[in-house]
Parts: sequence; structure tokens; C-alpha cells
Amino acid sequence: MRIQAATATRENEVEPATYRVCALRVRCSRPIPGLVSVHPTSAVDLEIHLNSGRSWAEVTQDVPRHLWHESANRDQGGEPTLKVWIVADGAFFHLRYQDGTEFLVDAGGTTVWATWPDSLTFEDACAYLLGPVLGLVLRFRGITCLHASAIDIGGRAIAIAGAPGAGKSTTAAIFATSGYRVLSDDIVALADHGNVFMAQPAYPRLGLWSDSVEALFGVHNVLPQQTPTWNKCYWDLTQSGDRFQANPLPLSAVYVLSERDTTERAPFVEALSARAGLTQLIANTYVSYLLDKTMSARDLDVLARLVSKVPVRRLVPHFDSRYLSSLRDVIVDDFHALPATAPSERSQSCNRVSQVSQ
Repeated sequence: MRIQAATATRENEVEPATYRVCALRVRCSRPIPGLVSVHPTSAVDLEIHLNSGRSWAEVTQDVPRHLWHESANRDQGGEPTLKVWIVADGAFFHLRYQDGTEFLVDAGGTTVWATWPDSLTFEDACAYLLGPVLGLVLRFRGITCLHASAIDIGGRAIAIAGAPGAGKSTTAAIFATSGYRVLSDDIVALADHGNVFMAQPAYPRLGLWSDSVEALFGVHNVLPQQTPTWNKCYWDLTQSGDRFQANPLPLSAVYVLSERDTTERAPFVEALSARAGLTQLIANTYVSYLLDKTMSARDLDVLARLVSKVPVRRLVPHFDSRYLSSLRDVIVDDFHALPATAPSERSQSCNRVSQVSQ
């Protein structure tokens, strides 16, 4: 009862809103900036309750809990930037960020509760909600997600994967400036249809740091900030021509960003073996640090089948941002040169890799 009581404080102040995000029908207790509302429906996959100013310590103080994950990243005082607890014998998962923003997610991925301190804004909480919290919900629902951005090229999707700061969003943005449509930024949810993997659209925004904004548009302050407390901006893909692909598309290639190069050869693309491709995909799954053994095993099965059908390529950008247009052209040329289907020996190789990994 204490957990349910967290939804009661401020939800009557605004009307709920309904969205479709990563193929999930989502109902939220208040509108979320950046999402495009759809017609309300009684049947939803995810309920989100947003309330500020309430501590999860009050809500879960009488419920059994134990620490599940502690971030290796620390603040200046040595505190982890994220802690996650298993609550009520695995029925819920409690996430607490160093700035005081907290989420409670049920293990079925059907309900999320959120609180944040008065010193932060609603937009601050949404930055977590539409990133790692949404990713965790998708993982709880059995959906494999890549830490990537996805772009529509001729009715097929490509994913641009990579570590934080590798340039995924910037690469997606250079495509968008040329009229290509973007399906998703930072997280690509995959619908597994056996022989085909569909990249799901998320929401029509690209998050960009100010240096990327300046490289793309010539000035650093042309886009609004995501929140008043972050030096990160957003590009609304529904403005100045619709650059958002709102329908799922078959994933047809994955490009994994590597370290930037300063030589004349860059930017360039290299093929990866089945084993190397699978290793790269495993390394670039979303919120992999929060997966248990069952979820990791499920990922391995999905990704081994994915790499047997979809080519995985190493993408080496140039250190100089003036080469961003060349990077886009290199990707397009390489993608169009790829065979429509992967060769059978690639599939056999991936099966052997999967068996060895298990």
C-alpha cells in the first residue's frame, strides 16, 4: 500500500497524456516534452506516474530491499552517480541518482513512479525517464535494445552504435540535415521476428551537446536546451520539415563508431567478422549494467541471430568535425554496396560463436 500511495500527491493537477514510444502504448500522469501524443486508449503497456518532492525512502521503508547495482562513476564526494535496489523480493526496482531523482519500476515493466527534488526541474527527470529508465522497462519486457541511433535509408534502418560520447546523435543529425529521417536517438528497441529485426521508432528529438550543434549549424545556441541545468540541447525533428520516421523499419546494418582518426583515410568503414560483430553488439546493448543472467542470455541469443542476418561494420570518423558530411556519404555508399542478405557462412559462423559463448 505504501508503494501505491506514491501516485496520489500531484497527479490531479494536470490531465494524463497517451503516447506510443518504442512500440509501447504509454499513459503518463502529465504530458512529457518531446513526445507526440496519440488518441487515448484504455489498453496501455506502460503507466508512468510523475510526482515531485516525495522520497522513496518513505514509500518503501517497510518493504524488504537489497542493493543490486552501484555505479562505478562517482561524484566529487565519492558517491556513486546511480544506485539500484531490488525491492519486495524482486517485485520492484528502485533507482536513485546522485542528484536525488528517483524511480520505482515494477519487474514486469508495466508501471513507473518518479520523484525529484525541488531543486531540479520536470525536464531533468524526463532526461532520465526517456533514457535509462525507458531502457530498463524495455529490457524487463524482454526487448533487446542497442545503445544506438537509427536512421531511415530508403525504407530500411541502419543503426549507429557506440559508447557514450562516440558521436551517435551527431551522426544521426548530419543525416537529418540532409533530409533523411531518424527513427530513434541513443536507444534502438528491436522487435524480434526471427529472420527480421524491426527497429522501433522512439520520439522525434535528437539530443546534442553544444559543440555538436556548432559543428552542424555553425553556431552553438541555435537549439533550445533540454533542461535549464544541462548544457545539452535538443533538435525537434518535427520542425522545419518532418525528419522523424514514425513507423518501424527492418534493421539492415549496424555501424559501430570507433575512436576518431586524424589521417587522410578517415572517415572510413571496415567489415567485422561474425565473432567481432557479435562482441561489438554485446558491448553496445542498452543499460547492460542492469541486466541479470537471464536477460543477458536472452540478449546473446537475439544478437547472435541478428549478426547472422545483418552486417555489422566498424565506422571510423575523422577527428575534425568538418568531415561530418563525408562521414554521412561514406555510410550511405557502404550501405548501398552491401548485399541484400548476409551470406550463409556468416550465419553458420555466428551459430558457432553463440555456442562457444554459452
